[in-house]
Amino acid sequence: MKPIDTTPPAQTHTLAFEVHLSQPPEMVWRALTDPELLAEWLLPSAGFAPEPGRSFTLQAPPQPGWDGKVSCRVVDMEPLRRLSYTWVVGDLDTVVTFTLEPGSSGTVLTIVHSGFKPEQKHNFGGARYGWRMMGQRLIDLIQNPE
Repeated sequence: MKPIDTTPPAQTHTLAFEVHLSQPPEMVWRALTDPELLAEWLLPSAGFAPEPGRSFTLQAPPQPGWDGKVSCRVVDMEPLRRLSYTWVVGDLDTVVTFTLEPGSSGTVLTIVHSGFKPEQKHNFGGARYGWRMMGQRLIDLIQNPE
């Protein structure tokens, strides 16, 4: 099982992925909102809580020219259904939204990363790579809980 990239081919401002999971929305929601689990598939966080208006930081490994910090703020949240937060790195000011749809065989998770500008094609490509990788880690975490 892999994340399915549903981004239209000519799209350059919004990425979309669909993840089909056999677990119920409660398990998926926990992986999206528990800081310890976030660190296992996304990035370690400081100050995260699924509360609208809450600011927090995600910490990626530092790279040349970047300290690895992603500044975030929860902009929308509906428990077990939707979580949306800003994703700001330098002049990249985007929004990531996770939407959970319950189904008879588990949960369909949609990940949408929007707000890329035309001149941010490199960032768009990097985010596409990153969500494929992180989406797979999320699948592995949820499908194989310890």
